[in-house]
Amino acid sequence: MMPPAFAPRGKDFPRRNRIISGISFGVLVVEAARRSGTLVTARLAAEQGREVFAIPGHPLDPRTEGTNRLLKSGATLVTEPHDLVSAPAPLTGAYPTTPYEEAEPEQTAVTAPMRRSLTATVTGSSPPSAPRRLI
Repeated sequence: MMPPAFAPRGKDFPRRNRIISGISFGVLVVEAARRSGTLVTARLAAEQGREVFAIPGHPLDPRTEGTNRLLKSGATLVTEPHDLVSAPAPLTGAYPTTPYEEAEPEQTAVTAPMRRSLTATVTGSSPPSAPRRLI
């Protein structure tokens, strides 16, 4: 535990992220460059037996090179919210009540605000309209 006035240092983030990934069902990677702290967190999650999810990016965009590499190495592909909602079902026995095929298109598409929120959660930055959460 760090004191309240403690200034964050780069070397402290992997330790914090290891704790966060350890108490989570899984880690969703939205965007990660080839060398990224996000990939460190994904590796730690995998070592702890947690699920690693990734949203694919454009193959020529260097900001998604790490994310696409995760998918090639076995991360779970996420293209819509249903992919995340249904992931814990085999462990919990709680399956979504509305099958994907019957859901309305606006309920299954990842919208721009959802993408910003997911990005903020993964990268630790806040979307412009939301206050920053302290972890």
